[in-house]
Amino acid sequence: MSTLTLRNGQKASFSQVPEYPFAEFADLFKSFITQGFSVSSYFGVPSGDGLMLLAVLTNRNQGNLALFRTRIEKTFPSLTPEIPQVHWFEREIAEQYGVVPERHPWLKPIRFHKSYNGSLDAWNRADEAIEPCVTDYFRVQGPEVHQVAVGPVHAGIIEPGHFRFQCHGEKVFHLEIELGYQHRGIERAILRAPLGKAIHLIQTLAGDTTIGHTTAWARNLESLSDTVIPARAHAIRGIALELERIANHTGDLGALAGDVGFLPTASYCGRLRGDYLNMTGSVCGNRFGRNLVRPGGVTQDIAAELAADLNKRASTTWKLTENAVDLLWSTSSVLGRFRGTGAVSSEDAVRAGLVGVAARACGLNIDVRSDLPWGIYQTHAVPSVILFSGDVHARAVIRYLESRHSVQFLKEELKMLPDTPTFQSTGALEGDSIVVSLVEGWRGEICHVALTGADGNLSHYKITDPSFHNWFGLALALRDQQISDFPLCNKSFNLSYCGHDL
Repeated sequence: MSTLTLRNGQKASFSQVPEYPFAEFADLFKSFITQGFSVSSYFGVPSGDGLMLLAVLTNRNQGNLALFRTRIEKTFPSLTPEIPQVHWFEREIAEQYGVVPERHPWLKPIRFHKSYNGSLDAWNRADEAIEPCVTDYFRVQGPEVHQVAVGPVHAGIIEPGHFRFQCHGEKVFHLEIELGYQHRGIERAILRAPLGKAIHLIQTLAGDTTIGHTTAWARNLESLSDTVIPARAHAIRGIALELERIANHTGDLGALAGDVGFLPTASYCGRLRGDYLNMTGSVCGNRFGRNLVRPGGVTQDIAAELAADLNKRASTTWKLTENAVDLLWSTSSVLGRFRGTGAVSSEDAVRAGLVGVAARACGLNIDVRSDLPWGIYQTHAVPSVILFSGDVHARAVIRYLESRHSVQFLKEELKMLPDTPTFQSTGALEGDSIVVSLVEGWRGEICHVALTGADGNLSHYKITDPSFHNWFGLALALRDQQISDFPLCNKSFNLSYCGHDL
């Protein structure tokens, strides 16, 4: 059985995606997972009166993507018992289209919104109002086993999410995570918006990952319109993406320090995160990178004077960051809280389909920048950091070392920006086509899938934020831990609520 094999960001005719009866589709899916492929996206597409399921699997060894599809009726056999990493995807498909993946081990709503009912007309018109949150929770039976419910409203100024712990004393048997409170219907809103205005929706997918998501969006439209963007634009996008990574990793290291009461690092990193954000602001006028990346390139250039200034600021700020974070590694009380806390095994990380920092902390060599490089990463490699303990300590150290590599990357790029324009106008999108763009955001793999109809307009747009892959990893990290370790484990993943809810 064959698949459509694509490079990252490569366009193809949608008719080239092979379609199989579900039994053959399932066998092919299982075969690829056994060979080490990972699920980048798995979603439903309304097709006439029925529903088509499209699988996007990543072959990291060969650096390409495998696409294939099937059609289903109201029910279909769940793949989750054999392929656990699709369990979140199947819950989403079931909720969006009112179909039932039979034998799914824990089928419940994922965002609590009304079904699209499986028709393209309903997809375009369905009411987006969130339904009341009525659901069952997993219960661990036994003497003195109790539940602890946290959220969705939290004490801090953070996004809403509900966490329900099954505990025996302080020991956590199971954590159930319930999201959906940030659901805004962005995927459908993208299809309704004029193409030039949809970028403003993309920038709100996850505000701390503006560069990551807008880069994936821009690459899809550039591919569909056969637009080749200038080399300087590729470099500036890479600089902005690595600045986004450094700022967030630095902020997370400070927050981890704060969660164990170590105030020196917490205080310094909070300020230093702002310094990195200000560098992005110097480039485009917005500290989170809004209005910088556009289909065709970037809206702002980095002149020689600004490049020299950013290079100097990056060097100075990184020295301060090293001084602040090195305090963590030399303080026994901090290491005592980090090491061994919230550990996830490499086997569980594979089965759950973890990506990004969470995966690399478990020994999985997963990084889109090296596995399926695009743009500037095709000529300028950034080393991946792999550790094996899978605990809070590993996730913290990876953030630190990745930031070091990212600083070195942007300093080198700032010194040798190509002498080309920064923008190339895009044309009309090709009809009846599909393209998949992967970007390594600071949390991990971002996947955008774009489909066009015969008229060249977008007919479907699917977004998978890295948090969609990793929330269950947080649940795994809490098993057999103390409930007081939850804030520390949660921050070590630092996942996005709105990026998941869309």
